Amino acid sequence: MSIRPWRDIDRRQSRRIRVGDVEVGGGAPISVQTMTNTLTHDADATIRQVQACAEAGADIVRVSCPDEASTAALKDIVRAVDVPIVADIHFHYKRAIEAARSGAACLRINPGNIGDAARVREVVQAAKDHGCAMRIGVNAGSLEKHLLEKYAEPCPEAMVESALEHAKILEDNDFFEFKISVKASDVFLTAAAYHALADACDYPLHLGVTEAGGLRAGTIKSAIGLGNLLWSGIGDTLRVSLSADPVEEVKVGFDILKSLNLRHKGVTIISCPSCARQGFDVIKTVGVLEERLAHISTPLTLSIIGCVVNGPGEARETDFGFTGGGAGSGMVYVSGVQDHKMANENMVDHLVGLIEDAAEKRQAEIDAEKASAKAAAE
Repeated sequence: MSIRPWRDIDRRQSRRIRVGDVEVGGGAPISVQTMTNTLTHDADATIRQVQACAEAGADIVRVSCPDEASTAALKDIVRAVDVPIVADIHFHYKRAIEAARSGAACLRINPGNIGDAARVREVVQAAKDHGCAMRIGVNAGSLEKHLLEKYAEPCPEAMVESALEHAKILEDNDFFEFKISVKASDVFLTAAAYHALADACDYPLHLGVTEAGGLRAGTIKSAIGLGNLLWSGIGDTLRVSLSADPVEEVKVGFDILKSLNLRHKGVTIISCPSCARQGFDVIKTVGVLEERLAHISTPLTLSIIGCVVNGPGEARETDFGFTGGGAGSGMVYVSGVQDHKMANENMVDHLVGLIEDAAEKRQAEIDAEKASAKAAAE
């Protein structure tokens, strides 16, 4: 379906960098990231988790590199996966250099935390030599002592000042391939810090509400915090931080972007909460459809409405739809138009078949358009 002008979001203009083969900022699609929770030196376990996240759609995956064994394993991890890998570095500058040499596409680092100017220069040179980007990661829970003394507590001003101090260190070393995050576990603090930082610089911004919580509570908190920022046009890449399987972070990230029409991946199901008017078990049907359509990455929309009160209107706005009518059957809509009736008991298999066929055709069209664009550019 086409996107109406009043659904458009005017995105903040930022400079563009590359994380491996993924473009970040400068109007590029907002990328979805996650982070592994395996021990990185266990390369096999980490590779399996990265691959699972990539299968769910992750554009970029971060791994922690706290020791030399982890940066050594990074070589095997990078070779085995198809997504760019970010190495999470905290204090030891040698880990950053080792990660860059091992093929990391990006270093998550705070330059001011890794030592004197000479060490920073070594890290920057390693990043330049190996085509490695960086992310300055400011966290309200680990602000520098001088900023806490100045502001008395974590606040937007302190977080932005920290980010810009770290950015200046990289700028002074003639390095500009970096993005910035200013995360907090408090939604209000997070949003205020990102709004202030967006006004203060043009670097691409990595969004996140850190330590958001478990799957349900963390999803809600992230949707509110990230949704607020994205709706304001702020954000070039994001990670949803959940105490859950990293794959769930990827799913929630894409759902947030889809809700704002910022990125479309897979089948978006519009469904009613169900009530006494329903002509079939809506809740069970939607659960089954979500599972059976999870393998489709092509953007499509499907409405599942239990009765004819809102069903026809919703179906007009989706690629496919099913509206319960009673007497054991309902109406199937195709491209917003009534097409044929279908027995409730056969509805799931029938819709899955229709959507799989449509996804295959649409993907072929998308691939043909990309090939044509590539040929024209060459």
